[in-house]
Amino acid sequence: MSRWTVYDGRPRQGPRAAALRAVCSCGWNGPEQRLDWDDIGDQDLQTAGAAAADTCMRDWDQHTVEVERSAVPLPEAVTVLLTQLEIEVETLAKSSPLAAIRAARRLEVLAAQTAYWPARDARTDADLGQAAAALGLDESAARALLARFGRWSPYR
Repeated sequence: MSRWTVYDGRPRQGPRAAALRAVCSCGWNGPEQRLDWDDIGDQDLQTAGAAAADTCMRDWDQHTVEVERSAVPLPEAVTVLLTQLEIEVETLAKSSPLAAIRAARRLEVLAAQTAYWPARDARTDADLGQAAAALGLDESAARALLARFGRWSPYR
């Protein structure tokens, strides 16, 4: 979530937001949640806009469930391992932030190593629209991800 609370029209803060809306890199936009500035008045936007922000979060949560449902499914064993890994790294971060960063770096290296050939195979086996749908991304993000993992230019 972006720092929506700064858009209260105060000097050095930025313009006054007319509405809040959840958005996704896949191109999805949730419905507008209008902000009534007559009701808000001089209240802190974080407090006065909390109901609209909560609605946006519910919209976002629903969208992510739909995207997850439509994306290519992961085997249960992989899902369990990823969930456990996330929990372990979050736990590690509480006692040793640098160790958690090291673990995250190891994950980056592992991702780059293990996704190289699958990215290359996906490039030949599926068109960009199919890849985007399977990955739960828009075509631009799917192209960038496959290019990064397959180590080719996303501009080709």
